[in-house]
Amino acid sequence: MDDRVERGLAILERLEHESLSLADAVDRLEIVTADPTVTRTILDEAELRGIIERDDGIIRPKSRQYVSFGEDVITKEGDFECQRCGSGLSTGHFLDLEAGEIGPFGSSCIRKVTGRE
Repeated sequence: MDDRVERGLAILERLEHESLSLADAVDRLEIVTADPTVTRTILDEAELRGIIERDDGIIRPKSRQYVSFGEDVITKEGDFECQRCGSGLSTGHFLDLEAGEIGPFGSSCIRKVTGRE
């Protein structure tokens, strides 16, 4: 399966909301793909695997595997560009998930990506 799909599924497995709009879920998935076909595939596969429930434009995660900043977020020093906002970074924050590493993000964008803000 496409790496983007696997990483998107990993993100949906770790959503920290009881529910969120389809638009907000798509916003989260844009960190792995901007391709609407891949996004639809991620959402369809997540529903088939029992990761989410979809109802009238609302996504309800069924998992309670939240991102742990101590274990699932790593930092690296270097010259990076935030994958979410495009800002230059000297410290990149990465989601280190079983499906692969996602990032880099700045310190505020990593909180937005994980649903902490």
